[in-house]
Amino acid sequence: MPVNLAVSQPEQLLPVKGVALGIACAGIKKAERKDLLVVALSGKAKVAGVFTQNRFCAAPVILAKQHLASGQPVKALVVNTGNANAGTGDDGLARARQTCAELAALLDCSAEQVLPFSTGVIMERYR
Repeated sequence: MPVNLAVSQPEQLLPVKGVALGIACAGIKKAERKDLLVVALSGKAKVAGVFTQNRFCAAPVILAKQHLASGQPVKALVVNTGNANAGTGDDGLARARQTCAELAALLDCSAEQVLPFSTGVIMERYR
């Protein structure tokens, strides 16, 4: 695992055709912390997923599987840090669905075209 790598400078990063990145401070764990990433994909982008085989899956894993199975083209990935949204039950699923729906509304697509990802503390609800 790489440790103590230098942070890349924006001018060193090469653009990827058909991919747009955006970050935001969503206040998931701390105020003024960049804790949300949106990866918007062009209509020509193709995605695939590899998922845990464990019967216990976090809400974003459950929804990402469902959204890929819908057969609709994926338009965006939404990734949060600070909360894994794992072990949160129906409330966690509802919050992950809401996140997908709100991003979909901004991108003018269906919620099933957004794949959610979360990393952070397990069994802790969003604020």
